[in-house]
Amino acid sequence: MEQAQSLWQFMQQQSDKLLQQTLQHIGLTFISLVIALLIGLPLGIYITRHKPAAGPVLGFAGVMQTIPSIALLGFMIPLLGIGPLPAIAALFLYALLPIIRNTYTGIEGVDPLVKEAAVAMGMTRMQVLLKVELALAFPVIMAGIRTATVINVGVGTLAAYIAAGGLGEFIFGGIALNNTNMILAGAIPAALLAILLDFLLSLVQKMGRRRRLSTLWAMPVLFLLLSSFYVLPFGYSTRLLAGFTPEFMGRSDGDIGLRTVYGLKIRTVVISDAVMYKAAYEKKLDVISGYSTDGRLKTYDLVVLEDDKKIFPPYYAAPVVRKEVLERYSELGPVLNKLAGRIDDSVMTELNYKVEHLNQSPEKCARDFLVQQGLYREPAPVKEGVVRIGSKIFPEQYILTNMYAMLIRGYTGLQVETKTGLGGTKICFEALQHDRIDMYPEYTGTALLAILQPPAVDTKAG
Repeated sequence: MEQAQSLWQFMQQQSDKLLQQTLQHIGLTFISLVIALLIGLPLGIYITRHKPAAGPVLGFAGVMQTIPSIALLGFMIPLLGIGPLPAIAALFLYALLPIIRNTYTGIEGVDPLVKEAAVAMGMTRMQVLLKVELALAFPVIMAGIRTATVINVGVGTLAAYIAAGGLGEFIFGGIALNNTNMILAGAIPAALLAILLDFLLSLVQKMGRRRRLSTLWAMPVLFLLLSSFYVLPFGYSTRLLAGFTPEFMGRSDGDIGLRTVYGLKIRTVVISDAVMYKAAYEKKLDVISGYSTDGRLKTYDLVVLEDDKKIFPPYYAAPVVRKEVLERYSELGPVLNKLAGRIDDSVMTELNYKVEHLNQSPEKCARDFLVQQGLYREPAPVKEGVVRIGSKIFPEQYILTNMYAMLIRGYTGLQVETKTGLGGTKICFEALQHDRIDMYPEYTGTALLAILQPPAVDTKAG
């Protein structure tokens, strides 16, 4: 009960932002749906008349459906940049299959004798299509539209990763910040939106013929109106645009601190760190939440602003290890400490640069560094015991994970399993708590603010 009250309080505090993201989400869903209907319905009709084309058309739409959504968005970025265009394009491709397939299936399911009777009555081909085939296939076609709508609401949450907005901003921010309320504040409205839209479309699907005709005239207008929701939250002008990662948006040493301590008033969009540096370099963003050790700062010649009001605590890389593991393998602690004091910001920036710009593998980069420091050893004879190392989803974490793995294998003989790309802080830390991993690289500032979560006064004092 206390958790529900806390969630409700959070949603009340974030009501303006929640409304804005919901409107964005509705807009993205229906912009892509309208485009899919304009293309998918004619294609579905076309392949009923040209059967040899049915296989390739449905095959293409099916392949698009099988591509992981985050991969499809990533593929769109080089073509369309960041923002709503790649998100709309990806959602359009996901909506195509159910619309084309159900249009084709619905028309093919019409009794040939009924069509023959219509032709015998003197109807033209267009009249047969509109008054017979589409009318009888309507429930099946509407089922496809309902499916496409629900798919778009769900996949639309990923649009936040490429600065397109939507309810995914709360979801990914909560994952990164270990904040369950923030995750639910995005997930619950998205789920309710999918249920509501599916229910409303089901009513249209079940309507009688007379009411259905009047509704069909109103649906295009309604869909276009809902599509316009996307531009409503952006109906103002601003000189600067900031792109911040989901984690940065919700932290006191992030967007909150910039607004409360520095008084920064700037329009912000949520974006994945994988694309924000290039977006800044291409002048699509004016300000980004970069990492001081990121090699892309050097690649794109970006400037790091000074934190003269000290809202950012020190960030030093350090492993977070389960206590039971340290007690079980007493030799593990001293081995991990061999990296202590050897990696400062300039060293880490150079390592990241080699991986991100020079395309060295994290394994090679980690090994070369350990060799340079006189720490590298060939793997010792294997003995019983496994240490499971996790990592977040950016290059620096892969480099550090490989360093720890090489040190453990070389100095202890323990076996090492790596589980990389676990996402944000919340996923890694909960994996640690639930005995899915034994350790992962973390940062002192993140551990302080996202895991320990001290009172605000203590955070500022730090």
